[in-house]
Amino acid sequence: MTEQQPSPGVSRENRISDDGLQRLEKHLAAGTKISRPVLAQWIRRYGEPAREIIKRHGRYSAELEGSK
Repeated sequence: MTEQQPSPGVSRENRISDDGLQRLEKHLAAGTKISRPVLAQWIRRYGEPAREIIKRHGRYSAELEGSK
C-alpha cells in the first residue's frame, strides 16, 4: 500500500498571474459576494488589471485603494 503524499498549494508565481485574474473575473461574473478588504487585496497584488476587472463589474470604489 502506497501512502499518498500531499501536494503543496498553488505557488506564488501561479497565483500572481493571468490565471488569478481569470479567477477574479469568474467570481465577479458569477455574482460572488467578495468583501471590500478582499477586493482591495486583489488590487494590491495585481494592480491595474484587477482594478479594471473590478470596475467592469461595478464593484470599484476609491475606498478600495486605501483598505488594509
